[in-house]
Amino acid sequence: QVQLAESGGGSVQTGGSLRLSCAFSGTNDNPKCVGWFRQARGAEREGVAVAFSGGGSPFYADSVKGRFTASRDDAKNILYLQMNSLEPEDTAMYYCGAREAPNLVWCTRYARDYAYWGQGTQVTVSS
Repeated sequence: QVQLAESGGGSVQTGGSLRLSCAFSGTNDNPKCVGWFRQARGAEREGVAVAFSGGGSPFYADSVKGRFTASRDDAKNILYLQMNSLEPEDTAMYYCGAREAPNLVWCTRYARDYAYWGQGTQVTVSS
């Protein structure tokens, strides 16, 4: 079991910044993929940035490359998402998802591959 808790959402204007935090904990220390996904109203949940606890470069969706940065605090088991140059198209509920995984290849962009989810945090960007 993996428990996830997101925080840091809010409302900003176009061009603004937010930092999301995902605190994760579990009953074991198995390697995991932990990532940020988002779901806009009426749309499917999509992968934004996914990282592997064993290291390696995070995956980023093309729409956020150069604007969003995922980073890990391994001591605290927190995954951050620094979001800069926000656009109205970034408006969505942002979720933290996790799956146990033997290696980085398992860290896909597809929400269907992830078994554990937080409650989500809303990000709203106004023009």
